[in-house]
Amino acid sequence: MEIEKLKELLSDKCQNEGYELVSLNMTNNKDGALLSLVVDRVQPINMNDIITLSGSLNSFIDEIDPFSFPYTLDISSLGAEKPLKIGELSSYLDSYVNVHLINPVDGENIYEGYLSKVDNETIQISYRIKTRNKTVDIAKANISKIRLAIKF
Repeated sequence: MEIEKLKELLSDKCQNEGYELVSLNMTNNKDGALLSLVVDRVQPINMNDIITLSGSLNSFIDEIDPFSFPYTLDISSLGAEKPLKIGELSSYLDSYVNVHLINPVDGENIYEGYLSKVDNETIQISYRIKTRNKTVDIAKANISKIRLAIKF
């Protein structure tokens, strides 16, 4: 089976399970092949989610039987600090994020705080400096990259 066809089938299966298939990679090694999938969803993905999805996808791959050689299935997520897509930011309201800017805003190129507001053109980050709560409005067009962050 062509890898693109397999990717399409696995993407549909992942979507039915509530996930997005971010990438699929097939590499060969001395023991057979390694089929690596990276999945994502808005809700955090824990190890039990990966185990459940792995069982479901493994059964599905066995049903469609795309390979005539041994393979190992490896599934992972984008992680706790996954990159976010600008168009999907409203799904992450109240999430703790790290934002890198193209041009500084109030003398800063990087902000880390809670995503408190999202509209068509801007986002608002709520952050704390010592004992003071502050907010900053950032134009979406000024965002170089944005990701979830872990608050320490």
